[in-house]
Amino acid sequence: MKTISLLGATGSIGVQTLDIIRKHPDSFALSSFSAGKNVDKARQIINEFRPALVSVLEKEDAERLQTEYPAITVLHGSKGLEEAAVHEKADTLVNAVIGSVGLQPTLKAIEAGKTIAIANKETLVTAGHIVTAAAKKAGVELLPVDSEHSAIFQCMQGEHGKNVNRIILTASGGSFRDKKREELADVTVEQTLNHPNWSMGAKITVDSATMMNKGLEVIEAHWLFNLPYDQIDVILHRESIIHSMVEFHDRSVMAQLGSPDMRVPIQYALTWPDRLPLQDTAPLNLAEFGQLHFEKVDFNRFRMLRLAYEAGRAAGTMPAVMNAANEEAVAAFLNGKLTFLQIEEVVERAMEHHHSILSPELGAIIESDAEARAFVRSFLS
Repeated sequence: MKTISLLGATGSIGVQTLDIIRKHPDSFALSSFSAGKNVDKARQIINEFRPALVSVLEKEDAERLQTEYPAITVLHGSKGLEEAAVHEKADTLVNAVIGSVGLQPTLKAIEAGKTIAIANKETLVTAGHIVTAAAKKAGVELLPVDSEHSAIFQCMQGEHGKNVNRIILTASGGSFRDKKREELADVTVEQTLNHPNWSMGAKITVDSATMMNKGLEVIEAHWLFNLPYDQIDVILHRESIIHSMVEFHDRSVMAQLGSPDMRVPIQYALTWPDRLPLQDTAPLNLAEFGQLHFEKVDFNRFRMLRLAYEAGRAAGTMPAVMNAANEEAVAAFLNGKLTFLQIEEVVERAMEHHHSILSPELGAIIESDAEARAFVRSFLS
């Protein structure tokens, strides 16, 4: 049996991870989790799964839960996240929090020798060179949870990395994939959050619409699969049936297909190198689709994807700055302080303002992240 520590238990990935644990009680148990501000949901998880440790964001909520559940440990804040990540009974960390807050707990879990199932893109985007080096030193597996990276990982099973010519990430195109650029000026938050294929959290859905989500995945793929950016392509695929592809030197292309259901890549990360049944996931029926569509990405239409490639190639602290600026800009959009197209404007300005530090240590990354957020807040005010 694998014992799981779960960061971000009340978000989309976290909820689906809990569903997998629920459906396979003989294979998985929950030792610890974090729940942010969602205290009511935390209570439900505690009552069902009986973990040993829980972390929430606010001190007052932690004190209240501790009184209600004296038999478990309840912590709060960044320290609570780290303690949840490295809980002594856990052998696997599922990092499903949103944003750069997931970096430090991941590094702590690597130090503690935990297997890392990584759904937190920002961990590798902001500090990929540090995280991958730490995992290699500790002999720890970094297992992808994103559907695209899971697809590549599955296609690579039994293959040699030296034979890979390129990887091809597929992108749905998000909520506005059929709109021209001039039609995006007045789109609303509600329209943005109406994704045609996937059920995801608000921040990720906005990132999907701007294509920043795919940009983050490009940088993540660079670190997970040790490939230069010239060997990482993106193609628009509106059905989200082919989750990604690998092209080998002999021009063979392997693709991983399946119905859009995030529980599949989550469960594969938890069961690898084995598999378990997932009975209530819809089987793929290609005859029902009839056709699968593919389009070349227009980098002028999806400027955030271009910015992500630029940040990745600039390396150093630039990806952290891009990510931090994007997090702040998306939050401002969701709060009605920016228009949809202003998100990319803010991110580009933050990148232009920053002087990248090559091969930064963790402190420089954290400082650059903070400076980028301050720049965006200054711009907004």
